[in-house]
Amino acid sequence: MESQPSSLAGKAVLVTGAARRIGRGIALRLAREGARVAIHYHDSEADARRTAAECGGAPLFRANLERAGEIEEMFRELSKHMGELYGLVNNAARFSRRDPLELTEADWDWIMDVNLKSVFFCCQHAARLMRGREGRIVNISSVGGIRPWGQHVHYCASKAGVIMLTRALAKALAPSITVNSVAPGVIPFEDIDAEGRAMAAQAPARRGGTPEEVADAVTYFLKASSYVTGQVVAVDGGLSLR
Repeated sequence: MESQPSSLAGKAVLVTGAARRIGRGIALRLAREGARVAIHYHDSEADARRTAAECGGAPLFRANLERAGEIEEMFRELSKHMGELYGLVNNAARFSRRDPLELTEADWDWIMDVNLKSVFFCCQHAARLMRGREGRIVNISSVGGIRPWGQHVHYCASKAGVIMLTRALAKALAPSITVNSVAPGVIPFEDIDAEGRAMAAQAPARRGGTPEEVADAVTYFLKASSYVTGQVVAVDGGLSLR
């Protein structure tokens, strides 16, 4: 087993939710690292095609991550198209604000199906493709999985679940497959609301982060030796310290 960080050149890495935002930033960074990036998307086809083009013509894989059957089919197609899989970045996620006393079953499932259930099944299918070889899984969690937010109970629960899933799978899949997590803080986009702006200002860094800063941490975990597993790195400007 290697002991030093490795190159990603020529290695196949699937990024879920890679069409836009943080996922796009991760995909572009990995392409610059020389990885053979696979782009997952669901509804944002035009954005996915633009991202794929900027990644040197990366292949596209469409799947509704709410459905375990579509996840299975996506990995089947990915295996046919790309052969061996080295890395998986579970980035796709949903976010919403709800009064916990008003949360419905549909609200809960809408978050959990993508934020937690799909992460497990993507990890499961990726690990099957990596079995017997070296592999790297990086799950994008959130500072909301570390610190509680009263109006985001369902989201915080889903991301805390991702962190524990990461740790449990790191034990289950060792030693050849590592499983780590990056927990972003506030990463502002054009639709950031007043709550998000205030939260970013409260961080010791006094600002929000960027997709490129999240991608730095993802790249580290993908390139790190097998001695780094089960870890969570908060890329949050110190927000989780508050």
